[in-house]
Amino acid sequence: MKTWTPESVLLILCIALCCVMIAADVTHFFGYEGKTVNFSCPYEDNYESYEKYLCKDNCRNEDVLIKTEEANKPKYSIYDDQMKRIFSVTISDLSVNDAGQYWCMVSTFGKDIAAEVKLEVKTDSCCDQTTTVQSYEEDSVSLSCLYESEDENNRKYICRGKQPSTCLQQALITSDNNINGKFTLTDDKATRKFTVKITSLTRRDSGSYLCGVQRNNGLDVFSAVELEVKEWCCVNSSELSGTVGRPVTLQCPYPPQHRDNRKFLCKGDHRKNCADIVTSQSRFSLQDDISSSSFLVRITELKAEDAGTYWCGSDSQWSAGNYVKIQLSLVFPQQTSTVVEPSRSILTPTPGKPVKDTTLFLYVGVTVATVLLLLTISLVVIYKYKCCKVQGAGVNRNKPKKAEAEEQISLEDIYENQDVVACLQQRTSKQHSDRHQYDDAGEDQQNSVYQNFSTTEDIYCNQIS
Repeated sequence: MKTWTPESVLLILCIALCCVMIAADVTHFFGYEGKTVNFSCPYEDNYESYEKYLCKDNCRNEDVLIKTEEANKPKYSIYDDQMKRIFSVTISDLSVNDAGQYWCMVSTFGKDIAAEVKLEVKTDSCCDQTTTVQSYEEDSVSLSCLYESEDENNRKYICRGKQPSTCLQQALITSDNNINGKFTLTDDKATRKFTVKITSLTRRDSGSYLCGVQRNNGLDVFSAVELEVKEWCCVNSSELSGTVGRPVTLQCPYPPQHRDNRKFLCKGDHRKNCADIVTSQSRFSLQDDISSSSFLVRITELKAEDAGTYWCGSDSQWSAGNYVKIQLSLVFPQQTSTVVEPSRSILTPTPGKPVKDTTLFLYVGVTVATVLLLLTISLVVIYKYKCCKVQGAGVNRNKPKKAEAEEQISLEDIYENQDVVACLQQRTSKQHSDRHQYDDAGEDQQNSVYQNFSTTEDIYCNQIS
């Protein structure tokens, strides 16, 4: 049997004491994948100048991750604030493999002081369930977020997006400051629900939101909300025309579930600045027809100022799909007047366009008939003139100037020129013969006789020349 010498026992005890760690309470830290986590490790007085380090699991030499005497590493960094007696360790680019047990260590002579740390790493996303809320542009909406009874006095907040790791840093509003621009946060502890109201909605407000509750130990608790902001395109619009001084009726349908709601009609270019017109004008009367899910508004004795845009609805929350937009236009009644003497005008026909006025046809017909009558009279006058000239020429029609001159020749010239005398006698007898023939001839031969006479005259003139 082997006996232990006192020296051997002392050596074993020394080795065992050197490896003993003084452990304090366990501290829990949490982080998200891809993000960073920071361990804060406080220590007691008089240890400011001692070396500090971080190790994992059993904290053997190979488990040591970083020491204060070493330079920072890409994944690990350490900083010793000796004034506050706290050294902190940062782990970057977290992954699920980084989760586990860590030790904050202070090197001493013989016994190292240790503080146990537990790290939990979660995925940076939320959530398994999402609440969907819809609203319309320029409206307001309320997002409701439930929480546990243990979080009653904890900070509440809301942010945009789906990343819990940065939600608190990017919070739109928190319970510490419950009014921020168009965001208002109210906390109803009796129902364990906080509500965030958003006013003056725009399409840019659509998207994902996270309701967060901060916890002192562990990760914050979140619930997801998806907000959809629609355009006001879904408003039912109609146009109506009326006459000044006469009545008009406006019809406003509403959803069946609104039959017990207060119905109203307001006037204004925009629903936000329109005023209830039924209660302020005696000329307006409203009648609800539940059977047809609509109500009628009758306006008596329309006035010019009644023209404009009207909004009729049955929902005080101004849901776009429940409203009717009516554009009312007015005309003045036609004035009756007596015409004393209508003006007359001669229409000028347009080429390619039929003339529909019978007065123009009559005018053109009279003009054409007058022209034809004048032309006929002119032809008759010319014809009569020619006939009279032919008849009146009986004796001296074919008497040329040269023959008349010869008749004036003295008797002694006639004796001297017997040939001329004989010629004159022959011509005279021929004229009488022709005249008798002309009287016996019909009217249809007058023109031919006149032509023959002219030919004879030409022959005679040739003979005497």
